[in-house]
Amino acid sequence: MRPELSLLLLPTEHADVMPGTVATVISLSEGEWDFYWCDVSWLRENFDHTYMDEHVRISHFRNHYELTRKNYMVKNLKRFRKQLEREAGKLEAAKCDFFPKTFEMPCEYHLFVEEFRKNPGITWIMKPVARSQGKGIFLFRRLKDIMDWRKGNAGKKLTSLEAQPARSTANPSGSHDARSSDDQKEDIPVENYVAQRYIENPYLIGGRKFDLRVYVLVMSYIPLRAWLYRDGFARFSNTRFTLSSIDDQYVHLTNVAVQKTSPDYHPKKGCKWMLQRFRQYLASKHGPEAVETLFSDMDNIFIRSLQSVQKVIISDKHCFELYGYDILIDQDLKPWLLEVNASPSLTASSQEDYELKTCLLEDTLHVVDMEARLTGREKRVGGFDLMWNDGPVSREEGPPDLSGMGNFVTNTHLGCVNDRKKQLRQLFRSLQGQKKASS
Repeated sequence: MRPELSLLLLPTEHADVMPGTVATVISLSEGEWDFYWCDVSWLRENFDHTYMDEHVRISHFRNHYELTRKNYMVKNLKRFRKQLEREAGKLEAAKCDFFPKTFEMPCEYHLFVEEFRKNPGITWIMKPVARSQGKGIFLFRRLKDIMDWRKGNAGKKLTSLEAQPARSTANPSGSHDARSSDDQKEDIPVENYVAQRYIENPYLIGGRKFDLRVYVLVMSYIPLRAWLYRDGFARFSNTRFTLSSIDDQYVHLTNVAVQKTSPDYHPKKGCKWMLQRFRQYLASKHGPEAVETLFSDMDNIFIRSLQSVQKVIISDKHCFELYGYDILIDQDLKPWLLEVNASPSLTASSQEDYELKTCLLEDTLHVVDMEARLTGREKRVGGFDLMWNDGPVSREEGPPDLSGMGNFVTNTHLGCVNDRKKQLRQLFRSLQGQKKASS
């Protein structure tokens, strides 16, 4: 156990530190550090040139963007689906059908036009791959809107902050092969977008659209070791949903950064439900069995998306990542993956939101375990449940029986009771007892 730890905790990109958050902030020039909650721009510029001792931990994987850039995420999911179809058949590949039909623009423009003409009149959504908080997003139904967009983007240069990262690869020895940021700017002369089929039948509550923010903590990709947080929230729009007004961002975009500028926004009430409340609402409307199926389908999204990048992410032993998954539910209770965020916002919009995020950060630090208190056999730490440990994790004690998978229940409790304080007290009391017994 390390008696003294130097923490370098700085605001992540596009995420403000909440009022009241206490952090020890030191600069790299002031001495050694053990834990760094960094932003992705620091990672891009410094990771390959920074020596880290064995115990040091940093809050992003080197090429995290393989999952968190909208275009790379879709490319990796498409590749993984084809791989599953070759190796396990179409039924297994169909388990990856949880993202809308998507094209990267401008490089797949002609493929998009071909698909667009097959289904005239449907709604599409355009999203810049390198931006967040709803910036640059618009909906359209006419090719003319895309033609106008193409003309507007012709020759448009990216700033250094928006430059598309070069895709790094890991060689068998584990060393990094990454090009400089100057090379990256040369590679991407225009801002890339994705054109995605818009989900026209979202599940509505009170006539309003929403999506879910769910937190997944990955400690390693090789082997894959992933934890799912019990708490999260549904983000609602302030305006009733309609397809007759596709230009109204307050109807179609649920981002808090967008909704808080709405004339109808109430700062005290906010526009969020905690996931426990959301799960209870669905159970009262559709019954517990339908809700179990929905949440099991979401578990599938988390695991399949991580598996899709498992072979391309550089699984450095110093790295971990807290991802913010954005999930949309449609009227058939089918979940759709919208995107995965590398720097989920830590800004609190209410007291309830503040408590969720402070507990989330505290439990993340417990799992990262800089003090080396855990045994490595834990299936729950605070609000986190271990859902994958080089294979599915069962709720039952002992090694899982995967022969038939008939009675297998995954160790996930999303939207369930989060008695984290009680669990942590019991966990650390037990660990302390084991330590005394062995000494």
